[in-house]
Amino acid sequence: MRILTSVLASSSALLSGVVGSASAACARLAFSRVSYGRAYPSSMPAAACKAAASSSAAADADAGAQKPWLFVGLGNPGRMYKGTRHNVGFEMIDAIAEAERISVSSKQFKAIVGKGLIGDVPVMLAKPQTFMNASGESVGQLVAYFKIPLNQLVVIYDDLDLPFAKLRVLPKGGHGGHNGMRSIIDHLKQSRNFPRLRIGIGRPPEEMGAISFVLRSFSKQEKEEKQNISNYPLHFLQLEMTFQRGLQAVRIMVREGFNKSATFVNTPQPLEMLNR
Repeated sequence: MRILTSVLASSSALLSGVVGSASAACARLAFSRVSYGRAYPSSMPAAACKAAASSSAAADADAGAQKPWLFVGLGNPGRMYKGTRHNVGFEMIDAIAEAERISVSSKQFKAIVGKGLIGDVPVMLAKPQTFMNASGESVGQLVAYFKIPLNQLVVIYDDLDLPFAKLRVLPKGGHGGHNGMRSIIDHLKQSRNFPRLRIGIGRPPEEMGAISFVLRSFSKQEKEEKQNISNYPLHFLQLEMTFQRGLQAVRIMVREGFNKSATFVNTPQPLEMLNR
């Protein structure tokens, strides 16, 4: 009986050692040995080793994949809001899309989205369709699903506190009373650490409230004059120049980094210095 017990114990120890060695062999096959481009026999089943190697490769690919920049323009959906001051974020996205030939037509996470490249850098362009005050519902979902780093989320929106057609790039900050930005911060768990491109729309006349001002469309006369470039009102020309400058800022940001883009935008231009 003692002999039988001894034999069983030895067999158990031997079996445990074989399984441990086989597991180690599979691990070596999946990592270090693969790096030399050679195949080694393994005592583990081929399917198990293949699954381990595939899992490792997928993890490596995910870690090394370049995350896209996400540029979000804020505004209100619908024809009645098109061309209003509150929708300059939408217009900036349209300007980027046209220049870079990116189709913004896919509907995802309560937004119209487009994906493409600026140079060789992947970018996403989005226009939330939730109405301004609920913009965070869309932005929060886009950031979470596509795993966008917050330093690569850039929100573009109108700003009453900046002179008309003035641009400002900031690395982070509060909502400044802007309800769209307030919603986004709420849906990013109160994080304010994401860049923003602010487009100045100026202050309303004394007799007009801020809400009426930002939702006001251009007059019929202004729209008619816009059809003829020689009759463009000055503010239309300023806004078109602002969109071109904003486009250049976006290109610099994705290719050369945020700091260079901020320097480009925030450094006063000669005309601005004369108007001081």
